[in-house]
Amino acid sequence: MHNAENDKETPVSKSQRKRDMDALQRLGAELLDFDAAALDRLELPEDLLDAIRTAKKIHAHGARKRQLQYIGKLMRTIDPEPVRAAVEARRHHQASNTGEFQLLEELREALISEGDSALATVLEHFPTADRQHIRKLAHQARKEREMNQPPRAARRLFRDLRELQDNS
Repeated sequence: MHNAENDKETPVSKSQRKRDMDALQRLGAELLDFDAAALDRLELPEDLLDAIRTAKKIHAHGARKRQLQYIGKLMRTIDPEPVRAAVEARRHHQASNTGEFQLLEELREALISEGDSALATVLEHFPTADRQHIRKLAHQARKEREMNQPPRAARRLFRDLRELQDNS
């Protein structure tokens, strides 16, 4: 017979406690990638912020590992859910930026290789784009590629596409 009260009294195994501590240490290590303003928005305790700032300055492997263990220890004293949410939001933001960047690269490559047939696709994504300007840059980039010149127009085309994306 299974009793719910016995489950509450069952202590957490030592292995599970270690897994939980390692997870908090990894979470603390991810905070090292945050800039100072992002760390301040998390409203972490001052001793944890100091430990993170110190860890950012440490380059020796052993010392850095000890500092990360200390950060993990300090992480046990706070509620880790807001930190997990911030780390996850950062991952999502980076993934979406990567996808947007890849889309712009694909559009640029299509404009250069396919010419005017790809222009319609670009105008679907960016209706406010200057058709003639995009066409001119794509033509210049195609000519540069054929003549093995530096890709100045291709870079300019990418910058303009990114600017259109930022404005939309």
